[in-house]
Amino acid sequence: MISIDQMSPAELAALLHFHAEAGVEWLLEDDPIDRFAEFSAARAARGASRQAPPVQHGTRSETQPRPQREAERAAPRNDQRAAPAPSTPVPATPVAAIPHEQAVSEARFAAESARSLAELKTAMDGFSGCNLRNSAKNLVFADGNPATGVMVIGPMPNADDDRDGLPFSGKQGQMLERMLAAIGLDRATALLSNVIPWRPPGNRVPSQRESEICRPFIERQIALAEPKHLLILGNFTARFFFGSTDTIHHMRGEWRDLDVAGMRLRALATLHPQDLLSAPASKRLAWQDLLAFKAELRD
Repeated sequence: MISIDQMSPAELAALLHFHAEAGVEWLLEDDPIDRFAEFSAARAARGASRQAPPVQHGTRSETQPRPQREAERAAPRNDQRAAPAPSTPVPATPVAAIPHEQAVSEARFAAESARSLAELKTAMDGFSGCNLRNSAKNLVFADGNPATGVMVIGPMPNADDDRDGLPFSGKQGQMLERMLAAIGLDRATALLSNVIPWRPPGNRVPSQRESEICRPFIERQIALAEPKHLLILGNFTARFFFGSTDTIHHMRGEWRDLDVAGMRLRALATLHPQDLLSAPASKRLAWQDLLAFKAELRD
C-alpha cells in the first residue's frame, strides 16, 4: 500500500477528486478523536452492563436488613444467580416520509402552479417531497436561452454541477460545449437541463420513485420553454422520455415525435458527454447524431 507521503501532488489531487466524485464530503474531523480510547470505553461499558450485582451471603450479626434476609430464605435455594433482565431496545425515531402518491401529487401541483421558469425554480427550491434534495448541495435548474427553441436534456447532476448549481459543469460540461460548438450552438443558443434536478448520492442511478416525483418538474420546464427540438443525452434520459428498455446505442440517431405536456416535439437521442470521455471511440457515433440534429435545425 502506498502512503500519502509517497504520493505526488498530482496523485493526491486525483485521489481527492475520486473521493469527491464518490460523494465523500470531508476526510478529517474538526478536532482530533482518539478512536482507540472510544472503543476501549465502549467495551468496558458493555462488560459492566453484563455483570450481575453480587449476592451477599451474610450472617445475623451483619448489617443486612432483616426483611432482605427473610426474602433470601424464601427464595428457591440454588447456586445460580438470577439472570439480568434483558434491556429493552430504545425504538428509533421514525423518519417522516411523504407517501409516494402524495409526493407526486405535490410535485405536480407545484409545477403546474408556475407560470414562468423563474417561478418554477422557486417552487422547486421550496419542494421537500424528494429525498434527493436532502443530500444535494444545490438545486441544479435549467441554464441557457429558452427563446432559441433548442433544449438539451441530460439525466442528473454530477458533483461539479451540484457544487456550482449549474447543469453540465466540469469536464462533462466542457465536452458538451465542444459537441454543441461543432454544430454552431453554445450555452447562449440552447437551454440546458436535467431530468433529475438534485444530484443522487455517489452519482447513483435515480430510483423509479425519484424519477416519478421529478417528472412533473422537467415536463413543466419543457412546457414553459416551448422548444422545437430536443437533444436527449444518455441512456437514463432516453429511457425516461421514450419509455423503452433499450440502451442508448439502440435508441440514438433516430428522430422521434415526443408528446410532452400536450406538445408534440421532435427529439433525437445521442451519447452523453461522459460516454465520450469514458470511450473516445464513441465520438464518431455522437458526431453522426449531431450532424443529423444540425440538419433538422437547418430545415
